[in-house]
Amino acid sequence: MKTYSAKESDVQRAWHVVDLKGQTVGRAATKIATVLRGKHKPIYTPHVDCGDFVVCINADKVEFSGNKMRDKLYNRHSGYPGGLASIRAEELLDRAPEKVITYAVQGMLPGSKLGRSMLDKLKVYAGDEHPHQAQKPEPMEL
Repeated sequence: MKTYSAKESDVQRAWHVVDLKGQTVGRAATKIATVLRGKHKPIYTPHVDCGDFVVCINADKVEFSGNKMRDKLYNRHSGYPGGLASIRAEELLDRAPEKVITYAVQGMLPGSKLGRSMLDKLKVYAGDEHPHQAQKPEPMEL
């Protein structure tokens, strides 16, 4: 019996829409990352981008468990000495709620060129409107 290895031309991409209202960040991000990687498909191949497109709406209504809203820090560094900048989760959720979901999903994808191409298929919006109606995304339950 031969092992099946999917090719880029074999992949059929679908569009999914996820409503994040009232969802926990980490639990939602794991399911979104699974769909972006293509692990929900029987043709999943680790070295090929088999995943689907995911449109996330209501990112500003997402929740954190426990005290993470005030305790969790998002760090970035400029590369220069003393260039560390930190922001709390509640501040980031007020300023750019799309980044909260993007950072959570990004941490669950490979840190390579393949992971970056998977992350390009994630579309996150703060409100409940999105410009991807023409693709006819199907609702995805979390």
